[in-house]
Amino acid sequence: MTTRRDCEHCEGPMPITARSHARFCKPACRAAAHRAARTVPAELTSRPRWIRRTSRKVPVAVDGAAASSADPASWSTHRDAVRSTAGAGLGFVLNGDGVVCLDLDHCLDAEGEVAGWARNVLDAVGGSTWVEVSQGGDGLHIWGYGALPHGRRITVGGGSVELYGTGRYIAVTGRTFGGTPQRLGDLQHVIDSLL
Repeated sequence: MTTRRDCEHCEGPMPITARSHARFCKPACRAAAHRAARTVPAELTSRPRWIRRTSRKVPVAVDGAAASSADPASWSTHRDAVRSTAGAGLGFVLNGDGVVCLDLDHCLDAEGEVAGWARNVLDAVGGSTWVEVSQGGDGLHIWGYGALPHGRRITVGGGSVELYGTGRYIAVTGRTFGGTPQRLGDLQHVIDSLL
């Protein structure tokens, strides 16, 4: 029995004729994925806390074994994670070292317009840090530095914001939102205002 494989970039089904080690359904997806991998800030790619993930966001190691945000032995370098054919995409593990991610769920409409409540959060960030479009295409991940001892989910103006700094992995797409810089900025003032 053959299991269904998904394209690492668009997450659509792989063609039946695709080789077993193929990662992308077509050349355009391969090119887009390689461009996206280059947009991830060095503050993330330099840390050996990368995993792979399935299309359903289940974490897997680069060799296809189970991975965990609590098991450093299942993490790898960004380079090894990008080269791996396991799963359908990349993930970065937050381990409490000061790298945080604010996950704005369902804040983009079909045209890519930002909901008002999310625009307020982005305005507070002020364009000082890297923001990427989430795996589903309708959310945003705001990456930066801050102190966040445990994850929280809060409601802001009718929308949902998840704040994470440890014990969690975040699916990374590398699809930079707007003209945000390829660096991590200080998010502590935003975290404090949200909490």
